Amino acid sequence: MKRRKFIKNTGFGAGSILTGSSVVSFLTACDNNDMMNGGGMNMGGQSVSVTEGKFSRMLPVPKTVKDNAILTAQATSATINGNAVSVLGYQANGILGPIIRINSGIKASINFQNNLSEKSNIHWHGLKIPANMDGHPEDVVNPGSNFNYQFSVNQRAGLCWYHPHPDGATARQAFQGLAGLFIINDAEEAALKLPSGMYEIPLVIQDKRFSSSGITYSPSTGEVMTGYMGETITVNGEVSPFAEVTTRFYRLRILNGSNARIYNLALSNNADLIIIGNDGGLLKSPSIVKNILLAPGERLDVLVNFAGLNAGTEVFLESKEINNAGNAQGKQGFKILKFKITQTVNDSFTVPVSLSSFATVSPSSSSKTRNFIINAMQMGGSMNMTGMHRINGKTYDKNRIDETVAANTTEIWVFDNSQGDEPHPMHLHGVHFQVWERSGGRGQLIPSESGWKDTVLVMPGETVKIIIPFSTLTGVFVFHCHNLEHEDDGMMLQYQLT
Repeated sequence: MKRRKFIKNTGFGAGSILTGSSVVSFLTACDNNDMMNGGGMNMGGQSVSVTEGKFSRMLPVPKTVKDNAILTAQATSATINGNAVSVLGYQANGILGPIIRINSGIKASINFQNNLSEKSNIHWHGLKIPANMDGHPEDVVNPGSNFNYQFSVNQRAGLCWYHPHPDGATARQAFQGLAGLFIINDAEEAALKLPSGMYEIPLVIQDKRFSSSGITYSPSTGEVMTGYMGETITVNGEVSPFAEVTTRFYRLRILNGSNARIYNLALSNNADLIIIGNDGGLLKSPSIVKNILLAPGERLDVLVNFAGLNAGTEVFLESKEINNAGNAQGKQGFKILKFKITQTVNDSFTVPVSLSSFATVSPSSSSKTRNFIINAMQMGGSMNMTGMHRINGKTYDKNRIDETVAANTTEIWVFDNSQGDEPHPMHLHGVHFQVWERSGGRGQLIPSESGWKDTVLVMPGETVKIIIPFSTLTGVFVFHCHNLEHEDDGMMLQYQLT
């Protein structure tokens, strides 16, 4: 990498913490030690190419449990791509946890047993629950101990998920296998008679790195900068699987459970993706697209119609090339999952014209606007390679409350990545919000950003405004980038709802 390009990519120059002499000394050290080419410090900006599998193994579907469940974080093994692989799991002999399915209005009681050799916990991503049950980075469970998560689910139907959230270890624990889906159902959704049972397919899309010893997690400094990405795509814990379908509508419940990789989802036959829901549940009405971006932590509820295809036809869910998302995301398209048409059937399902009714929050109802500058990568003169990603110049401090918010108020939060060159999916705990406006970069909202969200992708050069109606769930919550390497590196602040 040339020096001028390196300075641009790392954010050195105007606004850099390093002094001019420090920059010269650092670059000289890089040249002398060949640090830019694997000599000890990969400075990132490099894409990790995906190697497609054979699509010869059946798509596994995690078992479903209800409102009373036991999740045991443990080192175990799973059969992946025909091989026994060392993983972390919430159940023995498997990667990922069970699907927890619950009706709105029910109280969940989930016992978490930590059988790891380190602290862990569970964050219930997308659930609006009390702060002491949310999985704050400091609310951890020691090795050999347990904690009973008890909370009432008082929100609309939607696809949520759960994963660890201990400060500094979230990325590794999640990458090595700790994650699972949490599905909420309600009467409004049931009335639509959407495809269900075997016609509702949950899809947890993740990229992994495998070695003879298991799932490898050892990010270089550069990969802390850009996010840790794998060369192998898994769906529900299997490499390049296939699913058998018939000529009818299917409902795909999709989670991007990757640490850092963004997907540009599409079907290989250019068929429609009919978006009916996102992070916070159903949209007001369906939105038809050919492709859609999905960042880490985001979810999609999509209808796909295989009618008119002949038995034996194969259609792939794939990720198309992505532009303007930084160098590390790459420009490669690749296949994710194969659908095999097995037989022709009659299907009476029709896509509803209207899905859900909810109010659009007016900006005029906001009592306060808060601005959050997503800072370019920064390093100190001591070459301390931590805290490279910051919000308003700050990194996470468990002893500091960064924002104090009054309960039952509405606010506008502005995430400004106009000077950045990396994408950041920004996630807020404890609330759902509506995306109001995007300027710079793509310059507009995309169809999956209507309705309620808990994570929003802020691309390089973009500023995104969201509107948040805060509830009465008082306490301390965090908000952070859901590129998990960025989060563990300190790109996370705290807000207190009072």
